[in-house]
Amino acid sequence: MALSWRSWLANEGSKHLFLFFWLSLNVWLFGKTFLLYNQGLQYYYLHQMLGLGLCVSRASASVLNLNCCLVLLPMCRVLLAFLRGSQKVASKKTRRLLDKSKTFHVTCGVTICIFSVLHVAAHLVNALNFSENYNEEFVTLNAANYRGEVIMFLLVPGLTGVIMVLVLFLMCTASTYAIRVSNYDIFWYTHNLFFVFYMLLMLHVSGGVLKYQTNLEEHPPGCFNPNKTLRQNVTVPKAFEELFPDYTAEPFPEDLAVPEPFVQNSFMRVCSAEPKFQSHFPETWLWISGPLCLYCVERLYRYIRSNKPVTITSVISHPSNVLEVRMVKDDFEARPGQYVILHCPRVSALESHPFTLTMCPTDTKATFGVHLKVVGDWTERFRDLLLLHSNQDTEILPIFQQRRYPKLYVDGPFGSPFEESLNYEVSLCVAGGIGVTPFASVLNTLLDGWKCYKLRRLYFIWVCRDIESFRWFADLLCTLHNKLWQENRPDYINIQLYLSQTDGIQKIIGEKYQALNSRLLIGRPRWKLLFDDIAKCNRRKTIGVFCCGPNKISKILHKLSNSSNSYGTRFEYNKESFS
Repeated sequence: MALSWRSWLANEGSKHLFLFFWLSLNVWLFGKTFLLYNQGLQYYYLHQMLGLGLCVSRASASVLNLNCCLVLLPMCRVLLAFLRGSQKVASKKTRRLLDKSKTFHVTCGVTICIFSVLHVAAHLVNALNFSENYNEEFVTLNAANYRGEVIMFLLVPGLTGVIMVLVLFLMCTASTYAIRVSNYDIFWYTHNLFFVFYMLLMLHVSGGVLKYQTNLEEHPPGCFNPNKTLRQNVTVPKAFEELFPDYTAEPFPEDLAVPEPFVQNSFMRVCSAEPKFQSHFPETWLWISGPLCLYCVERLYRYIRSNKPVTITSVISHPSNVLEVRMVKDDFEARPGQYVILHCPRVSALESHPFTLTMCPTDTKATFGVHLKVVGDWTERFRDLLLLHSNQDTEILPIFQQRRYPKLYVDGPFGSPFEESLNYEVSLCVAGGIGVTPFASVLNTLLDGWKCYKLRRLYFIWVCRDIESFRWFADLLCTLHNKLWQENRPDYINIQLYLSQTDGIQKIIGEKYQALNSRLLIGRPRWKLLFDDIAKCNRRKTIGVFCCGPNKISKILHKLSNSSNSYGTRFEYNKESFS
């Protein structure tokens, strides 16, 4: 499969351009700060004492400031949903770049971990140098009280730094894929330690250990101070006697002008005052206060928006351990492809989980719903609570006759890549197992009316391991198929169902599912032939490719989307992971 540069630029260009800009900003900040502390006159005496450790610690700190600022922005979900759904971001490429927010969050997090190690190592060297290179000439420059003092755990930056490293270690290790899959609770609880991390960061920079010289004009670094020589009864250098032949060992008279600060020859500079040192004004809060306040305001807004419980109208148990929950909420609006975060206090007081909407409210109905697969502790407890009250009865009751379900709070909706599926003329939607949920909301929307959208042809590919999984949305697919036939648009949607694991020919049981049985194929899709066929039928068009499923399928589709074809068709790849 030859690479198509046109398709590659469409799929990867904006992402790599942004990554290049971010990398350049990190390199520029690191280099600029390193040179400042290595060559800056105000850090001359501090650099003499600490050496390379000073430059590396401050340069890594500047990179940490930048990434601690940026890491919060991708988690401002309300802001991202607003930008995606508003006309503020008109470019489809820019909106697709917002889909990489989670990846950028992880990238910033990994960068914070790497440069934290570098920062800690540099400060360990600094602590040793503060102790060994105690400056008896300029006492105010020292962090130690005497030569040989161990200061690592005696100062605020040292104590807060150690705790921050422990917090960061917990957050980093609990964010690995293995822990997220095996025990999501650990990931959720440890990740919320970020607030402790930021509070410690505020304290960490307030120690004032590193100091810079403030009187460079009166005391150029490395200059000779005759007043100090007299006070200490030190022998005057011969070069100074030649430069000032009238110099005596007596103190300068009060009416005698002080020598110019920069009077110098090829050997030395002469100054009139002692160096004065001052602690740095903390700059970290300038970096992180804006994003931190924005994130806190958003969390407060989300809490206020979601503090009223929804009304559960029905709970339906589907095959293969899948549960459907339908509910209503006042003034709730959502677009197809979006997701919500569910919080049930009786399941967990703090824990909540995201689920894609499979049904969105419309002008004619206020009901919205989610399908969730029971695969962990939280979903198991949630299912037990709901089915305990419903007695596994799938009857949908009027709201005034509702059973007493446990309180359920909904936060959202939030944006996802699948919102764009209706904004292409041709879309290819590929789902693996429960990954069909975002496309279910798109299909439900098309069922209510498709003419108002740009979409004119939809290829829907759904791969499942067992035949019963297709029953989750079999009724929806059949209803949409029949509706399009009645409207003389049978070519609007192309449905292909693949049963990947089976011992023989199987069918979806039910007379009304004949339309789906004719589209049920055994085995896995032949993706290359599928892409070639779609490209041939849609020459010189841009096709949106949307995938929600296992990484193996995702990688194949991603590679094919960047490949060239002889029909001038371009595939734009979009993907959401539910791992």
